[in-house]
Amino acid sequence: MKRFLAGASVTLAAAILACCSSSPSPRTANGQDSLNDETQAALNQFRQADPSMQSFLNNSYSYVVFPNVKEGAVGVGGAYGKGQVFQGNRMIGYADLSQANIGVQLGGQSFAEIVAFQNAGAFDQFRNGQLSFDARASAVAAAAGAASAADYQKGVAVFTTAQSGLMVQAAIGGQKFRYENTNGMANER
Repeated sequence: MKRFLAGASVTLAAAILACCSSSPSPRTANGQDSLNDETQAALNQFRQADPSMQSFLNNSYSYVVFPNVKEGAVGVGGAYGKGQVFQGNRMIGYADLSQANIGVQLGGQSFAEIVAFQNAGAFDQFRNGQLSFDARASAVAAAAGAASAADYQKGVAVFTTAQSGLMVQAAIGGQKFRYENTNGMANER
């Protein structure tokens, strides 16, 4: 029991520290280049898994790509990742995703996630820090034809693809997002 509580405490502390990151954007040119490279690699991975993904993104008002979200849990869990926000094919900002959950869960994994917005209203909710949800409940796994069959829920569609690790999970929690435009101006409430 002590080992379980120690592991849960470490995981919770890591999740809290990740959630308190100072900014969604990388602060160095190398960090920005690295995130851009990871984002392009993740987009290519989604396109290879589902050729209809590009058409879906082209028809979206805007979208955010989180190329490498890390998640870990021992009873209490958390996840964190940074991404780039696009409107059309133009990068307009940065975002970060934080997640906390509790329940029966054990392990660690990394995954890529795309959050697409159907219209300006849905994007404004994201941009203003008013969007949060349980992505596991509404995400579509990247697979051939998944994007062409996907529906927006309340103006938002979520796609994920596993990268590595193994997670056993029956937990309750949710994702929260922060946005910062390319000028370094955060839009949060």
